Amino acid sequence: MGGNTRPAIGSNSVSHQIPFLDLAAQSAEIADEVLPIWRAQFESAGFVGGPEVAAFEREYAEYIGVDHVIGVSNGTDALELGFRAVGVGPGDEVIMPANTFIATAEAVSRIGAVPVFVDVDSEYLLIDPGAVAAAVTERTRAIAPVHLYGQTAPVESIVPIAEKYGLAIIEDAAQSQGASSSAGRAGALGQVAATSFYPGKNLGAAGDAGAVLTNDEGFAAIVRNMAAHGSSVKYVHDRIGMNARLDAVQATVLRAKLRRLEAWNDARRAAAERYRALLSDIDQVQLPGVRPGNTDVWHLYVVQLAERQRVADTLTNAGIGVGIHYPTPVHLTAAYEGLGYVKGQFPVTEAAAGRILSLPMFPHLTAGAQELVADAVRAAVEV
Repeated sequence: MGGNTRPAIGSNSVSHQIPFLDLAAQSAEIADEVLPIWRAQFESAGFVGGPEVAAFEREYAEYIGVDHVIGVSNGTDALELGFRAVGVGPGDEVIMPANTFIATAEAVSRIGAVPVFVDVDSEYLLIDPGAVAAAVTERTRAIAPVHLYGQTAPVESIVPIAEKYGLAIIEDAAQSQGASSSAGRAGALGQVAATSFYPGKNLGAAGDAGAVLTNDEGFAAIVRNMAAHGSSVKYVHDRIGMNARLDAVQATVLRAKLRRLEAWNDARRAAAERYRALLSDIDQVQLPGVRPGNTDVWHLYVVQLAERQRVADTLTNAGIGVGIHYPTPVHLTAAYEGLGYVKGQFPVTEAAAGRILSLPMFPHLTAGAQELVADAVRAAVEV
C-alpha cells in the first residue's frame, strides 16, 4: 500500500494493513549479513560471549561516546546492574518519573530499594527537575531520569541536584538510542546508563538484550563481574551476582542494525515531520514537541486526544496499529499499591495516561501510509 491509493477508512478489517511497528522490514534489510554469521555460530557452538559480543560493545561505546559498554541479557537487568554498581542497596531511595515503563521501578525494587516517583512536565512528559529536588531525602541514593519516547530527559538540570546531595544519576536510555541534547548523547550523561535492545527499540535485537554504559572503569568492572554470577575468573566468585550475559546471536543482529541506526533514526525524524504537517491543523490533537537543544529519535510518536479510546478504536477498525504508552501510571498499578501513592498525586502523568495515543512509527513507514493514518485520525475526531 502506498502512493495515492487510499482504501476507505472505517472498515471493519483489523488486519492492520498499516502496522504499529514493522520489524519484518528491518529483518529483511539485515538478513544477508546476519544469516551467514549465525550459521558459523551454530557450527562452532559459540553462543555466549565471544568476538561478536566484544565487537558490538566496542562499536556501541564509540557510537554513544562512552568508554565502556557491557552487553547484558535485557534492559531490566541492565538497570538493576547499573543501580547495584553505584551502590544502591536495600532501603535506599531512587527518584524517577511516574511516567515510565514499570521496568525502571522494578529494577530498584528487585534490589530491595524504594522507587520514589515524581511528576513530569506537561509539554514533553519528561521528568520534572523541580519535582526531583523536592523529593530528595536523607535516604535518596540515586536519580533515574528516563529518556522517554526517543527524547533526551533534562539531565543537565538534574546534575546540579545530584552534585548538591551526592547522588548518582542512572539514565534509563531504553527508548533513546541515538538521541541527544545540548548536554550530549543520551546514555553518556550520568554516571551509568542502562538500555534495552528489545526487538521494538530503535536498536533492537532478535530477542531480549540490553547494555550498561559508563565512563567509569570501576563501575564497568562491577557490572561485568555481577552479570556473570559475580565471577571474573571461572569458578571464582567475588560476590553474589546474576546470570545476565549478552549472547552472540543477539550481538550479531545488533552490529548489523547499529550500522543502519543513523539512517533509520533519520527516517523516523522525517516521518515525525510528515505527521506534524498532516496533523497540525486538527485542533483536537495535541502533537508532541521537541525540547530545545534535543535531537530526538522518535521511538514513539505520541499524540494526546480528549477521546483517546474512540480514536484508537477507529484506527484499529481501519486496519491501523496503535499503542498506548502507558495506560496506567506505575504508581497506580497493583504492583506498587504498597507504597501508598494515591490518585491525583501526579496530575500531569495521570492526565496524560488518559489522553496519550502512539501512532505507527518505524523507519520503513511510508508517506502514503502516514496519509492514511492522518485521514483516520481526522475522521475520528470530527465525528
